[in-house]
Amino acid sequence: MQHYSYLDLAPIPEGQTPAQALQSTVALAQAAEKAGFHRYWLAEHHNMPGIASAATAVLIGHVAGQTKTMRIGAGGIMLPNHSPLVVAEQFGTLATLYPGRIDLGLGRAPGTDMQTARALRRHMAQEDTFPQDVLELIGYLGDTPGAVQAIPGTGTNVPVWILGSSTFGAQLAAYLGLPYAFASHFAPTHLEEALDIYRRSFRPSAHLAKPHAMMAVGVSAAATDEEATYLRSSQLLAFARLRSGRPGQLPRPTHDLSEVPAPILAQARYALSCSAVGSPETVRRQLTELIARHQPDEVMITGMMHDHAARVRSLEIAASILSDLTTPAAAA
Repeated sequence: MQHYSYLDLAPIPEGQTPAQALQSTVALAQAAEKAGFHRYWLAEHHNMPGIASAATAVLIGHVAGQTKTMRIGAGGIMLPNHSPLVVAEQFGTLATLYPGRIDLGLGRAPGTDMQTARALRRHMAQEDTFPQDVLELIGYLGDTPGAVQAIPGTGTNVPVWILGSSTFGAQLAAYLGLPYAFASHFAPTHLEEALDIYRRSFRPSAHLAKPHAMMAVGVSAAATDEEATYLRSSQLLAFARLRSGRPGQLPRPTHDLSEVPAPILAQARYALSCSAVGSPETVRRQLTELIARHQPDEVMITGMMHDHAARVRSLEIAASILSDLTTPAAAA
């Protein structure tokens, strides 16, 4: 493993405002930079009462301005919601303001419900144009100006990643010779198959000479296993409510999950099963096992907690473990 990074959805805890959530995101990013994280990514979601990162490019710029060295990026931008030119202009501007620090991860899903997707796009195309849109976007960021240019954007060569939770993204990333990030933190089913396809099918490109695969892992670390499990209950409950059609703000942690029907809770536990939960010793063992099994080039952790101080502490515990698991060459 070469790097460890962080994914933040800017959660809005129950009893707090979006403004407080965004303040917490900045503070968490600053803590991540201090702890040695390589990247800090923010994700695009819409019409979610518990997520404050809908205007992802705006928030990336804000976080980049409040940090100094860490790469800041999108994990990801849901490309079907946008014109490739607009995304190129946004990220070309970010790369011009913060040279060498901006990443652009691209997803194929809408990141919302279909009614909201219609509101975002104004019209719904029947065909899947994601591969063509990726190529168009990369072209706008490249060195050769076309008849239509992204200004700023042309010549910035912002690194583009393909994100996915199925084998489609793995195939596309391999074909285009791009880095690939798998969303195993909420969709672990196809992780092994997708990584195998990506590595076997990868074609070197001007962007990347050899495959670079990232896996996402949920982390809830605390002083004891019991405390970590308690803190993680917020995310389990939030996921279960989302699956039940009742999205809301990030719930307070609880020892009692009886409100959730057993089948829904089982779904939530499985969806979030690519994770490390517990004391520093437990999390070290679980992360070591996951990394040994899947051999990622990079691990991106995530974990929503209601209490900001507890979330910072979880991040710090994870960093102390992951720093020991990086290869000496990459650490140097």
